[in-house]
Amino acid sequence: MRAFALLAAFCVVLSGAAGPASAQPPEAPVAVPETPPGTPALMFADDPAIVNAYPTRPQFWSRVADERMVRLHFSTGTPECYGVSATVQESATDVVVDLRTGTLPGAVDRACIAIAVFGAVDVPLAQPLGNRRVLSLT
Repeated sequence: MRAFALLAAFCVVLSGAAGPASAQPPEAPVAVPETPPGTPALMFADDPAIVNAYPTRPQFWSRVADERMVRLHFSTGTPECYGVSATVQESATDVVVDLRTGTLPGAVDRACIAIAVFGAVDVPLAQPLGNRRVLSLT
């Protein structure tokens, strides 16, 4: 019986050595569809100070007059309570965006209405967008 208990404990240790399921490689970025310039949206300013931020996949992207900028379109709550932050990784062929939405710091302890809005944020690029693909990390 003692040998069985020792063997069972050894198996448990070995199964833990395989690592958690979250150790799997991240999924590949997903293509974001383009929408025509001028698509109506409520403009948000990038605010890295948002709290309780969570990944948000842009629904669309559009070109703006400045080729070193891309506009990301998304759904979120009202701008009185909710904000957005975006980071970008660029290569010769792709622009990969990581869009996060969350609560504005000043709205953490405030009652906010639960209404969704179609928003957009302009994200600066190091190089002109050109023919590169726009992809989302989420």
